[in-house]
Amino acid sequence: MLRRISVTAALTLAASAPALAHLDPAAHGSMLAGASHPFFGLDHILAMVAVGLWAATIGGRAVWIVPASFVVVMTAGFALALGGASLPFVEPAILASVVALGLLVALAVRLPVALCASVVGVFALFHGFAHGGELGGAGAWRFALGFAVSTAILHAVGLGLGMALARTGGTWGARLAGGATAAAGLALMVA
Repeated sequence: MLRRISVTAALTLAASAPALAHLDPAAHGSMLAGASHPFFGLDHILAMVAVGLWAATIGGRAVWIVPASFVVVMTAGFALALGGASLPFVEPAILASVVALGLLVALAVRLPVALCASVVGVFALFHGFAHGGELGGAGAWRFALGFAVSTAILHAVGLGLGMALARTGGTWGARLAGGATAAAGLALMVA
């Protein structure tokens, strides 16, 4: 099993695009640049899908509240960056979010929905702040709308994956996916 996780993590890393491969906001428009942003960083993809996967494993109201909390707090983090606020350890916190969210799924952690929303909200603040720091020449709120929609899509992918895995193998499929996410996050930390 460890070998499969290692191979999966290595293949995922090898297939990832560089984090600086975002569309130029001036050439492609602010909303499209924002919409493409979450898809060009493996750390963002893994964290966003893990949020949906965790929400799916918890079930009930968490399916909507946890991803929605992420998007709302991420937008607040974006606004903080635009306002010139300082937030230390942004990139390490983003990488930590991948590992932590993967572990929450792998260990099948079930917390009250409000606490789950708070946990993802802490990580979302850093993700949103990073988006604000990489705005460039884009129009701020069109860019924000773009990355919020893309983030919601990645959450929906995680939700769909979690629900499909639950139908086919109980919790083990989701737990393996969570473990692979955490392993990939650790690999990103040392890369």
